[in-house]
Amino acid sequence: MSVTHAPATPAVPVQDRGSAPMPAQTEAAPAPGSHIADPAPLGLAAFALTTFILSFVNTGIFKAEPVVFGAALAYGGIAQLAAGMWEFAKGNTFGATAFTSYGAFWISFWYLTGHTDLSGVAASDAGKGVGLFLLAWGIFTLYMTIGAARVSMAVFTVFALLTITFGLLAWGKFATSTTITHVGGWTGLATAAAAWYASLGGVTAFTHGKSLVPTGPR
Repeated sequence: MSVTHAPATPAVPVQDRGSAPMPAQTEAAPAPGSHIADPAPLGLAAFALTTFILSFVNTGIFKAEPVVFGAALAYGGIAQLAAGMWEFAKGNTFGATAFTSYGAFWISFWYLTGHTDLSGVAASDAGKGVGLFLLAWGIFTLYMTIGAARVSMAVFTVFALLTITFGLLAWGKFATSTTITHVGGWTGLATAAAAWYASLGGVTAFTHGKSLVPTGPR
């Protein structure tokens, strides 16, 4: 008795899921402004030099305030304002706010002291007006000091000293006290030194490829 075998069922190919082509990986987008050099050392240096010159005048060592006008406009003002714009491009909110604001401060100082006619204002009122100008910048610097605490110890020191300097200079104007103004001049010199130090840290970190100057990064 013969047995008839049914034809074999053709095998159905099964797709190897493990060998499925992986989607192409895309490269991470570069950080905003990564092609721009760090503008912070420039902004700090511009601020430091202009503050250094004006603070020497405020100490009372010599009376030659007009010598600061050119630096206030070109270096402390325009150069620092440019540093602030580059910080915007790099996405650094703190740096952009600080450098743009203090660049504007130096430009406004240049105009206030060299091109504003206060001859029609009583001397006491003119002094209080300048005191108010300095006090307003002191308030701004005070709250920027809170943000600076998360940047580095070097930058925090700059803002802490600058807050004290603005406070003393404003107090000196309100009280018509040259002694207080002179003290504000000396703290201004300390502020300039701290800003130059922070700038040095940024410049040498780039040129040497490593940190040479301790800045206490947060």
